[in-house]
Amino acid sequence: MTAAKKSSSKKFSPKKPPTAISASRKVAFGVLMAVERGHSHSDDLLRGPAVNALSAPDRNLATALVLGVLRWQIRLDQQLQGLLTRPNAKLDAEIRIALRLGAFQLLHLDRIPARAAIDQSVELAKQAGHHFAAAMVNAVLRKLAAARPLRGGEPQEQTTAQLAMEQAHPAWMVERWSRFFGLEAATAICLHGQSQPATTVRLADLKVEAELADAGIVLESGELLAAARTVLSGDVTATTAFIEGRVRLQDEGSQLVAEFAGGLADGKNEKILDTCAAPGGKTLILAERNPSARILACESSEQRHEQLQKRLAPLGARVECRLTDAMELDEPASFDLALADVPCSGTGTLGRNPEIRHRLKLEDLARQSERQQGILRAALRSVRPGGRVVYSTCSLEPEENEQVIAAVLGETVHVVALGPRIDELLRAGILTDGAAQRLRASLTPEGFLRLLPGRFSTDGFFVGLLEVCGRG
Repeated sequence: MTAAKKSSSKKFSPKKPPTAISASRKVAFGVLMAVERGHSHSDDLLRGPAVNALSAPDRNLATALVLGVLRWQIRLDQQLQGLLTRPNAKLDAEIRIALRLGAFQLLHLDRIPARAAIDQSVELAKQAGHHFAAAMVNAVLRKLAAARPLRGGEPQEQTTAQLAMEQAHPAWMVERWSRFFGLEAATAICLHGQSQPATTVRLADLKVEAELADAGIVLESGELLAAARTVLSGDVTATTAFIEGRVRLQDEGSQLVAEFAGGLADGKNEKILDTCAAPGGKTLILAERNPSARILACESSEQRHEQLQKRLAPLGARVECRLTDAMELDEPASFDLALADVPCSGTGTLGRNPEIRHRLKLEDLARQSERQQGILRAALRSVRPGGRVVYSTCSLEPEENEQVIAAVLGETVHVVALGPRIDELLRAGILTDGAAQRLRASLTPEGFLRLLPGRFSTDGFFVGLLEVCGRG
């Protein structure tokens, strides 16, 4: 037999076809890569065309994968690092994302088979051009599946460093929260940051509730506000009421901020300033509580300004949407009321915006504070003597809250304690039964309100009320 014949007689072994990557994982991988490279934020990307093109089940899985990986990333990286042959090796971004996706599914999603989680992550690495590293992804994830470490539950008797790692938060954040609010509160904040926030809506008219029920939407009463509801089941965004703006998605804490501002002076405000208005949910409440007032809604981002204009268009000429930086406003003593809901670090929203924990640095707080002071001073200049300014953030950090207000106080500006305002909202039927007592317990010694995640089911918020006494 010739050599050629010997060669041709060998048994042919067909190459194993590549595993097809599910649409949800492919999109989740792309979103996480964009976030990792700083190209965009997860909340924007998860509302983008790639996600919207998915079927409802795939869209839900892609969202769960993205937010889950971002929430648990610190802990996942620590667990994965211990399984690497070279723990200190620097991995390419595509490999890090493939490993995190696989690890999150193995450790936190019970309904996904281990084989699917591993095979899909290996294929993601291959299709990203890392064929050699794909074998490492396979080996590491198989070791993780075999070990199956227990997922973090509610921590017991932990130091702040242990709590931070167990609940996948930066140690510097947790140490600060423990110092400012106590370890128990810090633990509740971390646990809240690892959970999917409830879907909360505001009903423009309570009559719409029956219409939503007919559409299969199951609701329960709000925790704090009579006009708020928590969605237990059903897609409220597909209803006619939502499309027409009669029901709106809005965190209940965000609604409460606007309620503190909206009804001041019993709806007799003639001119209202909203310094940082986008996306417009609080502006709509200001308009609702002050039906005859003219409102100036400012926004410095051109894209967000366009979105704001569309959202507030039904209010007509009574609202002016102005593309401007609030710090550059030059309308002294022109308004009866101003809301300064300023841009901030967002540490009160880590459950909703989990990648903040990976981007934010301690030194960023001073930069945020400087701009916040500038916006608040502009708001105070714009309000007439006797007028009031509500200052708010979705931050838990004193540099962005108490310290900002302290920096602007003087002979012509003083703090108005929020306790009496809580009583006014209760008498007006705006607060739910029992909410007033809980809110009073969350007032600071200065009379500010601090909503801590975990103590309330809302995002974290800080609210302060200032009054302009006169001008020298």
